[in-house]
Amino acid sequence: MKSLSNKFLLMCMVLISLFGYIVSCTRENDVAPEPASNTPVITHGTDVLLPGNMTAGDTTQWKLDKSHSNAMWSTNYVGAAGLLTGRFNQFGVHDVTDAKATNYVTTGQPLKDTSWAFYENEPAKTYFNGYVQINTSNTGELGRDTGCNISTLGTVKVVPGTQNLSITNLAKITTTNVKFDDLTTDYIVTLNLTWQGKLGAPISKSVVGRLKYIKKNRVQFGTAAAYSVFGLQLKFQFNCRDFGIASTSISDKIDIECNMNFNNK
Repeated sequence: MKSLSNKFLLMCMVLISLFGYIVSCTRENDVAPEPASNTPVITHGTDVLLPGNMTAGDTTQWKLDKSHSNAMWSTNYVGAAGLLTGRFNQFGVHDVTDAKATNYVTTGQPLKDTSWAFYENEPAKTYFNGYVQINTSNTGELGRDTGCNISTLGTVKVVPGTQNLSITNLAKITTTNVKFDDLTTDYIVTLNLTWQGKLGAPISKSVVGRLKYIKKNRVQFGTAAAYSVFGLQLKFQFNCRDFGIASTSISDKIDIECNMNFNNK
């Protein structure tokens, strides 16, 4: 009886081994699965946003909402862990040619903010030209803003009631290339930064930045008519020594962040 039991057990083991061999043979030519891709799937909408002539009441024409926008700068304070920060009180989105680089007697925008276009899904068509008035740098410290900042940056004090877009007081950016960022919904922007600084004449330096689109949205406040808004956020960095800024109180690198809000009111 014991011999019969052993023979049965041996037969079962042989059958199991044979089955395993057959199964392994039938899968030996299987193709191993491809590893999962870590590349994110990026999708872009089809928004096309243009300024037109900035006609009030025309909802197809987008206007810069300057009072809710800003152009900020920051740099390391040499010898300390903290940052020096500030903003420019006066800025715009216009291609300021040499012929337009002068003083304007006005408290509002001296030139129309129309030198831009944004194509969400066609970045090659996107462009913008912007400027800041250097002497309107505002750190919140009046003595510094109207004193050492003026001499360090090679400009002159603000004249009340005047917008100073003269060459010596003007820093400009002009896009030369806008393309998709492969890893996010942002855009990589190459632009020329033109500024005189403490040099004898303006020079242009190519810098690379990142542009973020804050998507179009419909808003309404109280009983006022509803309207649409969107935002563009640009960040880039440049070396102030390229423009003759020799101050030992600040780092070589200056970070710029422009937060531009638009509406179609």
